Formats: sequence, C-alpha cells, structure tokens
Amino acid sequence: MTPSRRLITLLVALIALALLAAFFPALTLAFYAAALVSSLVAFSDAWLVRGKAAVRVERQVAGIWPVDVENRVSLILHNDETQALHVECFDHFPRGWQMQGLPHAAMIEPGHYLQFDYLLTPDQRGDAHFAAPELRIASPLGLWWRYQRCGPEQVVKVFPVFSKLLGHTLTATDRRSPTEGIIRKRRRGEGTDFRQLREYRIGDSQRTIDWKATAREQKLISREYQEERDQQVVFLLDTGRRMLARDQGGSHFDHALNAVLTLSFIAQKQGDAVGLMSFAGSERWLSPQKGRVGLDRMLTGVYDLQATEQAPDYTLAASVLLRKLRKRAFIVLITNLRDEDDAAIRQACAMLSSKHLVLCASMREKILDEVLREPVQGFEQALRVAGTNLYLQQRQEAIRRLGLPAGQWIDVTPERLSSSLVNRYLDIKESGQL
Repeated sequence: MTPSRRLITLLVALIALALLAAFFPALTLAFYAAALVSSLVAFSDAWLVRGKAAVRVERQVAGIWPVDVENRVSLILHNDETQALHVECFDHFPRGWQMQGLPHAAMIEPGHYLQFDYLLTPDQRGDAHFAAPELRIASPLGLWWRYQRCGPEQVVKVFPVFSKLLGHTLTATDRRSPTEGIIRKRRRGEGTDFRQLREYRIGDSQRTIDWKATAREQKLISREYQEERDQQVVFLLDTGRRMLARDQGGSHFDHALNAVLTLSFIAQKQGDAVGLMSFAGSERWLSPQKGRVGLDRMLTGVYDLQATEQAPDYTLAASVLLRKLRKRAFIVLITNLRDEDDAAIRQACAMLSSKHLVLCASMREKILDEVLREPVQGFEQALRVAGTNLYLQQRQEAIRRLGLPAGQWIDVTPERLSSSLVNRYLDIKESGQL
C-alpha cells in the first residue's frame, strides 16, 4: 500500500500544527489530539483495505494484429465487493508500443462492472506478451492506495500489413520499369505450356500453326500456349547481421520479408508452389506448397522471423537447401552483398545452379544513391562522393565475379526490392527458363 495525496495533505497539516505549537504552547494539546485522531483514522482506513479486493479483470483483444496499425483493447472490471470501489487501472501492454487511453480511473458500484477501451499501435512483428493488468484501489476514506495485479496474461501475433504492402507493390510494378505503372497481363497465345487448339487468327505467328490438325480439319489451326505453371519458388533468406541495417521505412530485413510475401502472393496466383529457408541465426524451413494454403503457411511461418547478429554462411545454406529440394526450383537468394563475400556467394550460387535456377537479390543502402545525387560543394563532399563511387564500383565488381548472367541478379535499394523481384519473376515465367 502507498499513501494517497489526501493522507500526505493530512500529514502536512499536522506538521504545520506542530510548528505552530512550538511557538504557541497553548496549541500543544490540540496538536496531540489531532495527531492521535489522524493516526487512528489512518490505521483504521489501512485495516479496511488490507486484504485483496474482490475485483475481476477481463481483457478483450484480437489474437492477430497488423503492425503499425492502431488497434483497440477492451478491459472489463467486475466489482464483487459489497461496497463501491474507486479504481485506477493500467494495463501492462508490450514494451515500446504507442498507447492512448491509460491509466483509467472510475468508481465501480458493488455488483457492477466497468468496461473501457484504449488504443495500441504495435511497432514490430512477432509474438507480443500482455502481462496481467495492474489496479490501484482506494481505501474507503481515500487515505491509501492498494496495488494488486489481476487478470489474464495473453500473447498476440503481430503480422505485416499484407494487403497494404501488396497494394503498393502492384501499383508500383511495371514490366518496363520497376518504379512506375502496373503489371502487364499475360496475353493468351503466348507462353511455353500448351493450352488448347483453336482456329488460326490474323496476327498469329506461323510457328503456332499445328499442321497435323490443319490437315485433319482442312483449315488453319493454331496452338495456344499459356505461362508455365506448377513450378517451385523457394526463397533463401539471409537473417544475418547485415540485414539489421536500417533505411527509411524500416530495416533491410523488413523490406526483404515484405518482398518475400509479395512475390509469394504473385507466384501462388500463377499456380506455383512457394517455400522458404532462412539461415544465419534464424534457421527455418517451409517446404514449397501451392495455392492459398501455401501463402497462409508462408505468412504464419515468417511473421515472427527476425534478423540476428550472426554472420551468414552461404555455402552451408546452399548445401542444406540442396538436400531439401528434389524438384527443380526457382531459388531467390536475398541478402546484402559485400565485396568480400564474392567467393562464398559465388560458390553457393554455383552449387545451387547445378540443379536450379538462381536469382541473387542484394539490397544496397539508400544513402549511397542520395550522396551521388547531391551537388558537390566543397572538398569534404567531393571526397565523400569519390568514396561512394569507389564503394559502388567494388560492389559491382563483386557482383560481376559471381558469374551469374545479368538477368539472374539484382542490386537495388530496399524499397524497390519487391517490385524488382516481381518483374524478374514474371520475365522468367514468360521466357520458360524454368
């Protein structure tokens, strides 16, 4: 228990009376009487509130939350005492979240309940823990506060805002440029998988004519193709220390995870199975699955995945993935490349390319592009620009040493990763490289 402001005010008044009694002895008897009565009242009030109050607390909260979106939490306080209670309530929500509406104070009549809401905004993905709410209950005379913890402890799952990140990517993806426009729809009649036979139309390529069917039907018959389906798209996701780098809008790892979820959605719409293996501290394996089941499994399997301080071992990750995959797949390696990594990544890509189609996606810091766009004013800034150019040249040289064809690697800023991966995936689907 702790003294309330009312009790502290009473003690201040007694001290003032004691000072007056020191100068005016006639007030000494009054001081002793006031001190005795105040002590009896304070101890009696403390005795009445000494036990745990019969208050029950319920928390109503959704089990799944979107990150960076304001959500509502409801607390219900039941007063099972035979007297009214003045209560102040504070809920122990996950640390770091933005909150509005706490603490909440109210008077609850005996046998009644009080319900109130407050707002929370989660700041990161993963499992989040709510501890038991804390109550501060006033004594009958209001001289003391009694603290008690009661109510449930709960865990909620915080997911990325999938609809938001997907919508932004689809409107920012173009088949000509990864920064503007929309995805171009695949036209019937193109592709590599046979779809059906139909009558020849003006504009069809002569290569699509089926001469046997033409001879049989006595009219020109064309083959119609569609994009290949039933392929596997597997992400090899680096969770090492370089992915902890932050740019505007979050860490590199958050951008990488958004890109994984976006391309997974596009791939399952194309009829492909999606899977993932993470490495460098957070090892996780999700075998490829098709359709909405595969997408839901991907989302629930990576929502709490976080980058670590561990250094990545690319060759070990490649050998582990090779043992897990039996069918040819499109493997997307997402990392943050450095020039000293060229030998390790080259060996990993060579191992994977022996059976699979590999795309290496690296994220470079946005500040590098911003430095080059700034006008040079002064010697120090000129040195900064020269150093940035040298670093980018070394980075491009490291990428060149990987030995991958130009269409099998990308090096972009984090916010462009999703659209670049989607465009490259659709190019590969149309080309029939899988």
